[in-house]
Amino acid sequence: MLKPSKKETDLSEGEISRIIEMAWEDRTPFEAIETQFQVSEDRVIKVMRGNITPRSFKRWRERVTGRKTKHNALRDKSVLRHQSSTHNKANR
Repeated sequence: MLKPSKKETDLSEGEISRIIEMAWEDRTPFEAIETQFQVSEDRVIKVMRGNITPRSFKRWRERVTGRKTKHNALRDKSVLRHQSSTHNKANR
């Protein structure tokens, strides 16, 4: 059973901050945000619009609109996760 989508007023400041961070990341799909926070893509857009500057919002929308990595349905089927395989590994 799917959980109902959260409203922005139901989100803590920390959750809003993390949603914004995940939304800016090129390889984090909206579906990952929805799974973690029960916030739909439409709600993510509203969170972004209400919590970043208008100029930043415009740049973000231009970046994510139609971007394959932001939508699981558009991603290459070989991509099973959004985190780099070298994430958190020390450079040597």
